[in-house]
Amino acid sequence: MRIRILATVLLSLMLSACSINTSNKQATFEQQARWGLLPVVNYSQAPQAGERTEQILQSVLSQAGIQVVMYPHAESSSMPLLDDQKRLDNAWQWAKAQRFDYVITGSIEEWQYKNGLDGEPAVGISLQVLDPATGETLWSNSGARSGWSRESLAGSAQKVLKKLVAKLRVK
Repeated sequence: MRIRILATVLLSLMLSACSINTSNKQATFEQQARWGLLPVVNYSQAPQAGERTEQILQSVLSQAGIQVVMYPHAESSSMPLLDDQKRLDNAWQWAKAQRFDYVITGSIEEWQYKNGLDGEPAVGISLQVLDPATGETLWSNSGARSGWSRESLAGSAQKVLKKLVAKLRVK
């Protein structure tokens, strides 16, 4: 009997070690407010991980009843703007002109398949809700997850984003 209890405790610890979440503010937001989605800055080594995350985040927010207007990615030239900080600066100007109540942005710290036999996906994501008029951070949360060998990066990212958005208190 003791072995079963010990095995259950160890299994629980192992499974909980696969994901981490942190949060620092618990503000409440209006679901029907005007929400904007700014670019997600990519600090990982994977190209366009920020853009991938933006698409998944838009879907997760919609499932939570939050309708966002996404920053338009169309550039005046035929080449996409690859400098995330410049994209974010341009998006801030756009968001201020749109007069959103809240804007959501974030960053990708990790977006990769780990080396080894199984090649598990690993993602690390931070989100912030900001006041577009002042730039003040109203809420922030971050999470990381290492998935199983047959799981995709997008699937792991979606799980992290769902947990992060679930912590966002909307009324």
